Amino acid sequence: MMAAVFDRLAELVNGNEALVRRGRFLTTTFLLEADGDAWLIRVVEGRIERVERGPFLMRAWSFAIRAPRESWQRFWEPVPAPGYHDLFAMSRNGHARIEGDLLPLMTHLRYIQDVLAMPRRRASLDAPHPQQATLGGPGQAATINIEPIVGRYVRLVFQDRPHRIYFEEAGQGIPLVCLHTAGADGRQYRHLLNDPEITANYRVIAFDMPWHGKSLPPPGWQREEYRLTMCAYTDLILTVCHALSLERPAVLGCSIGGKIVLNLALEHPEEFRALIGVESADYQPPWYDDTTWLHRPDIHGGEIAGAMMSGLIAPQSPQETRWDTLWGYMQGGPGVFKGDLHFYRVDGDLRDRVGRIDVRRCPLYLLTGEYDFSCQPDDTLRTAAKIPGARMTIMKEIGHFPMSENPAQFRRYVVPVLDEIRSRNPPP
Repeated sequence: MMAAVFDRLAELVNGNEALVRRGRFLTTTFLLEADGDAWLIRVVEGRIERVERGPFLMRAWSFAIRAPRESWQRFWEPVPAPGYHDLFAMSRNGHARIEGDLLPLMTHLRYIQDVLAMPRRRASLDAPHPQQATLGGPGQAATINIEPIVGRYVRLVFQDRPHRIYFEEAGQGIPLVCLHTAGADGRQYRHLLNDPEITANYRVIAFDMPWHGKSLPPPGWQREEYRLTMCAYTDLILTVCHALSLERPAVLGCSIGGKIVLNLALEHPEEFRALIGVESADYQPPWYDDTTWLHRPDIHGGEIAGAMMSGLIAPQSPQETRWDTLWGYMQGGPGVFKGDLHFYRVDGDLRDRVGRIDVRRCPLYLLTGEYDFSCQPDDTLRTAAKIPGARMTIMKEIGHFPMSENPAQFRRYVVPVLDEIRSRNPPP
């Protein structure tokens, strides 16, 4: 199978105009290995010039990706299983090893990922996708021209500094505060904000953290390096909720938002009527070694952020919402994504504390996608096992960004949770 794949790789890549354009600034040679057999791939300005099979004597290459034959075969399946759907997923789970000069790989990561996935794409992603409604519930046509979402700014003082926080809201009823992922912004929740079944009973609010989206950094930001801490993030959520006069809101947070939900449950349970942690765990080990890839002058920050996050999206997610999600990551400010990861990986380690969460004081729901290899299902299962009464669900065909990558699939999991919260806590 390996030889057959490489025999047609140049044809598949060079015949894809969009892919060639994406790699037009890359000229390099890299090595792929399967159980000791090696192939050299020569790329010239985005086109594969040649593919050679080894053995090689003293041949130069920039980086190498080594994996067992079985791992490559599973990677090329039309819909790969979790852990085999992305290069970094395979690396994190011990199915592949990446080595050599990583600069050309990381500079052109999205291109390399797509080149290696081309045999799979011919079988799956090239097929037309059914249209997905982005407004309303299942089967409801997207006929609204002006969306019901209202965007506003609130001025407040946070950590003794003035801030102008942008937030969007829609609906009425129980306040539902939505927390975006690291390096992104509140646009990830536009599908919930546009869902009339949800907004009929919930006042859905999504705000952009300072430094993110439409919320500017505080005055004097140019003299500092942004770095998110657990204390600051907790205080920010409480400050925004109080500024908007929200009475015991429910909070839904994803990724860093899912992690901070655990701290809210631990330190401020009486402030909230329910907490929903999406892609939430007490600790997530790094799945790549050096966060400085996200903030350096020789790599485009937006391109690398989008490329690295692409593997965290499940292969079943529709192309439109997949690329909507990545576009948000491509627009982040310099160093902001890296600064968020300080909380996610270092300051937000809650392994020794989550066992003290009492869900009788505030119900806790944990929802994690099966294709998430940053916060893997086992990470959330381990966390839930420490918290008696926590409700844990593994979401099928979903990755790290459920609300934006596959909103139709996500609502199948989140709507029953919201219905249960509403039945237990009717609005005043």
